[in-house]
Amino acid sequence: MKIETISIQGSSEWNEDALIEKSGAGVYGVLDGATSVTPFRGPQGETGGYLASQLVKKELEAIEVSWWETVHVKDAVLRANQSLRQEMIAHGIDPEDRETLWTTEIALVKIEETRVQYAQTGDCMIFATYKDGTVRTVTYDQLDHIDLQTRIRWKACLEQGMTTRKQIREHVEPHIRKNKVLMNTINGYSAMNGQPELASFLEYGVINRINLTGLLLITDGLFPHSEDIYGTLDGKVLMEEIESKGLQGYAESLIALEQNDPECQKYLRFKTSDDKTGIWIRL
Repeated sequence: MKIETISIQGSSEWNEDALIEKSGAGVYGVLDGATSVTPFRGPQGETGGYLASQLVKKELEAIEVSWWETVHVKDAVLRANQSLRQEMIAHGIDPEDRETLWTTEIALVKIEETRVQYAQTGDCMIFATYKDGTVRTVTYDQLDHIDLQTRIRWKACLEQGMTTRKQIREHVEPHIRKNKVLMNTINGYSAMNGQPELASFLEYGVINRINLTGLLLITDGLFPHSEDIYGTLDGKVLMEEIESKGLQGYAESLIALEQNDPECQKYLRFKTSDDKTGIWIRL
């Protein structure tokens, strides 16, 4: 088995992404923290999104191999979600106030001899590759329907003559803030934020390893850029790019595009450069 990993900080103050590697248990994952609507700072100035992703990483990597052998990854995710809730309460966060919650998304796999278990929230994604060249999108981007509405608003601002990312962000920020309350609801998306409702919305399952050659786990910072705001993520095209350039090279090509579009006018997005974290596992 060959494993390539990256975690590159974007243009924000903290890298809110994290990698999970528990090779003895065959457990690998990516985390994408999200800052709460109501600002929070830890003792070192950490954001809630950073604290959430780091807490979940620490919790999952600390689990004994013997325990991993007896449970599905969904149980581990729900256990870490409960720990996140307790940590927020210890910091004075009201667990019933969605605008204050520290949040992280996750894509997690456990590789066994004949199958792969997985669990996922939000827009962290898992792709599987096969001997015949097939690329299977295992997970669903639960945030795309929300992000699309933000991109539509962003484009309208450009058409109205706004020229800076800061100016446009001020206009779309209320929409972004409003969507935070949709976490773990039927019209929203799943998220690790300490809410027990995650148990009803966490996606999880098992795929077998027949002809399986690889797995790719990524945060949304590694999504390809497109000028088409209605475009959807094509796993086949994505894997061709990564196989051609390697995970690091692919990330660097995205960063080059971002640096040439710092005001986010060609490729509509919410920050100049998002954190980029991925694990490419070749079996």
